Amino acid sequence: MVTAAGTAKDADDDGHATGAEAAREAVREDGRAPGGRPPGGGPLPRPLLRAAVELYLDLHAHPELSGHEHRTADRLAARLAEHGCTVTRSVGGGHGLVGVLRNGPGPTVLLRTELDALPVTEATGLPYASTTPGVMHACGHDLHIAAVAGAVAHLAATRDSWRGTVLVVGQPEEETLRGARSLLTEGRLYERFGVPDAVLAQHAAPLPAGTLAHVPAGGPPLMAGSLAVEAVLHGRGGHAATPHLNVDPVLMAAATVLRLRTVVAEATAPAEQAVLTVGSVRAGERGNITPDHAELSLTVRAFTEEALDRLAAAAERVVRAEAAASGAPRTPEFTVTARSPALRPDPALTARVRRAHEALLGPGRVLDLAGSAATEDFPHFASGGQSGDAGPGASAGAVPVAYWMLGTTGAGPWRTARAGGTPVPPNHAPGFAPDVRAALPVGIGALAAAARQVLDPGPAGSPEGAS
Repeated sequence: MVTAAGTAKDADDDGHATGAEAAREAVREDGRAPGGRPPGGGPLPRPLLRAAVELYLDLHAHPELSGHEHRTADRLAARLAEHGCTVTRSVGGGHGLVGVLRNGPGPTVLLRTELDALPVTEATGLPYASTTPGVMHACGHDLHIAAVAGAVAHLAATRDSWRGTVLVVGQPEEETLRGARSLLTEGRLYERFGVPDAVLAQHAAPLPAGTLAHVPAGGPPLMAGSLAVEAVLHGRGGHAATPHLNVDPVLMAAATVLRLRTVVAEATAPAEQAVLTVGSVRAGERGNITPDHAELSLTVRAFTEEALDRLAAAAERVVRAEAAASGAPRTPEFTVTARSPALRPDPALTARVRRAHEALLGPGRVLDLAGSAATEDFPHFASGGQSGDAGPGASAGAVPVAYWMLGTTGAGPWRTARAGGTPVPPNHAPGFAPDVRAALPVGIGALAAAARQVLDPGPAGSPEGAS
């Protein structure tokens, strides 16, 4: 039975399973997760929940970076096939995949999950921690995959209660903001598999485990729009002992980074939310060699397309001006490598999904969420991969999307943080460790309940209508 299990009062004090076997055994013999009530879709059998936990533990231990998600895609494809989906691989030229579960005539709902991990060294100490050096599922994509697989298993096992088609999209390269558009444009996702009536997704967040969170109707965007930029500063390499003969790109990069930190303050109004982050600086190999170039990776985040353009132009001015001030022998390169608009869930669809989640968990466990400067490429599913921001009133051709947050923080870490102790490790941090026993059953139930808000109720009809 899918429940609001493992909320703050239900979890162990350490906030995690005490080991991989403890996570596997978290479901009681009758198929219920500890504490809570069943969703409208009926109870989930214990084998289904165990299978979802096993998948999560395996994926967490074997993360793969963006563009290299072959094993992860294999595991998801195998699970989808087990539940009756027809699976298509290599959609969009990478490791993207689409599973199709047909159950007679009716609406089509798309469930999206990401496949990629991050270049982060795990420091959770969990017995199922990453076995891949320098790579970690630090954003919860492993949890998302396991929840989608569990939701599809649940829907497949209850075909007599709904009609329509479930599309499951395993998206690579979300962390680079390139995967969604690749699926939609290069992979011709909607042309090949049909335009869905709604697209649904959820994301792990450092909220209390056993809760879900939605942005209120009429509130700000759920997530900011973003630009990813690669800048290359050119110098003149040489011996460290002859700085007068060189043009030092390391010094140039340092001055550029410091100057970039002022861009938001100078190019935005005080009330306007925006963030510019230089996340990577790469230059040189040895302390006694002045290199000939330096590379910067940066992101710009804002809530309107106009603000993104304005900040990107200001950042480019800074990069070019610092290069000129340093006497660079070549003009720097400034390349926007990815772009995603602000995420604005469809209000009507979100209201329906939220009601389903409140019926699933109880209103007290479905929270309001303020807008975040985090960013996603999920908004491209609303526009079919077209660039630009649809704005608060989506265009007539837009696909309705709903997106919510899945709480992952166990009771111990949550209480400690609320008492002024160690903060809860956020997404992308080496210590990010979802309480899988609490979060995964809720994630499965949330997706299945949301999908049922789009699909038609009732029996599918003749057996040949299913595949």
